[in-house]
Amino acid sequence: MSFAAPVFIWYFLPAVLMLHWVLPHQARNGVLAVSSLAFYALGGKQFVFLLLGVMVVNYGAGLLIGRLKENPRSLGRWPADTAVMVGAVVADLGVLALWKYAGFASHIVDSLSRNLGLGDTRVVSLALPIGISFFTFHHLSYVIDVHRASRPPMRNPLTFMTYIAMFPQLIAGPIVRYHEIADQLQQQKHDKVADFINGFPRFAWGLFKKVAIADSIARVADAAFAVDHPSTTTAWIGALAYTAQIYFDFSGYSDMAIGLGAMFGLRLPENFNRPYSAVSITDFWRRWHMSLSRWFRDYLYVPLGGNRHGTVATYRNLGIVFLTTGLWHGAAWTFVLWGIYHGAWLTLERATGIARAEGFVWLRRGLTLLIVIFGWVLFRAKTLTEAGHMITAMVRPTGSWHLDPDVAMLLTPHRLVLLVILLLTALLPATWATGQVIDGLQRTSPRVRLAVRGTAYALAPYAAIVAVAGTFSPFLYFQF
Repeated sequence: MSFAAPVFIWYFLPAVLMLHWVLPHQARNGVLAVSSLAFYALGGKQFVFLLLGVMVVNYGAGLLIGRLKENPRSLGRWPADTAVMVGAVVADLGVLALWKYAGFASHIVDSLSRNLGLGDTRVVSLALPIGISFFTFHHLSYVIDVHRASRPPMRNPLTFMTYIAMFPQLIAGPIVRYHEIADQLQQQKHDKVADFINGFPRFAWGLFKKVAIADSIARVADAAFAVDHPSTTTAWIGALAYTAQIYFDFSGYSDMAIGLGAMFGLRLPENFNRPYSAVSITDFWRRWHMSLSRWFRDYLYVPLGGNRHGTVATYRNLGIVFLTTGLWHGAAWTFVLWGIYHGAWLTLERATGIARAEGFVWLRRGLTLLIVIFGWVLFRAKTLTEAGHMITAMVRPTGSWHLDPDVAMLLTPHRLVLLVILLLTALLPATWATGQVIDGLQRTSPRVRLAVRGTAYALAPYAAIVAVAGTFSPFLYFQF
């Protein structure tokens, strides 16, 4: 189920909020746990049993690790708590590998077999459980944090279920590390009315960004990427449209998730900070999908050694992290190449010192945005061939600068103006391009707070009506 779906806006969310308001504070986690499973079952159907099975394994592993921390034992060379943690991590990654990467791996094996003249092999085709990459990372964070003793294991299964399956962040994040939210889940006392007043404007802003902005621009991007051999103008319009679409789609989802969390008294981590204003690719990854960047830093880059063992090891670790980042987003060569592309730029910046450079801010910002745009072409294209056609048209001007007819028909004057405005958000003051402006304005004078909330209450019905009247479009990050 999508946050922008009419059934969620008009029925599911009001029903869950009503239960949250009328039941005692102590019932919050139970309400969130049960409603979150219902939320996932409505969208993921039978995969809810996969989610439940993985939760049982990790809940049990967390309790066992905690017990073994109190009464240390050894299994061969390893402490018993470490062995249990490793076993849980292997199980989590095994589930992810089977459901997300088995098909991709079988295609590679089949292609190699045919090229070597050994004939066809069986190609695996499994439906992808929605949100599997996100709830896998939540499980991994849980068992690793418990093993590190960052936080104790959860004894109450409903509290654990709330952390893993909490519907605001279950499908597409933000990725909430266990130590970030463990204390909040134990907190029972909070002002429900104040929580709603603080969270709803953020939710409304995200809904507006999704249905009124991202979905409108998406039609232009889809049409441009559907052209087999686009003209230069079409390729650039398509790349720019997708650059705007993916930001407003994903940041819109994150704003809605953060707003929903706030309505239930939970503070979820920020996920964006004006990423298109970055002055280097290193800076971009400190601003884009920040919860993913922090997860990889804490649970992969640092354990690999980070930058502590010399230049070569640092470059190796960066390469591993960004290859993994590409694969995390999808099982396709386009995502692999996109991860390598960003990893190569980060390595180059580190080697040359560009990331630490000062001055020429506008030039560096423009060049960084250009690099990101080419990366989004790889990310959006269905195949490497499609990406090649788009990039070739972008860098090698064709004889004709015309727009392909399907794109020209969709690029109406208001969408063209909207696209220009959206891309100029990189030049706006610090908080204007993110949902954080809502939170910031609410902390000012009472009149400003009233204006912000009044605008949010006006935007939400409008966005909901647009969602009902338009063609339903799922969030882009649902596929990961």
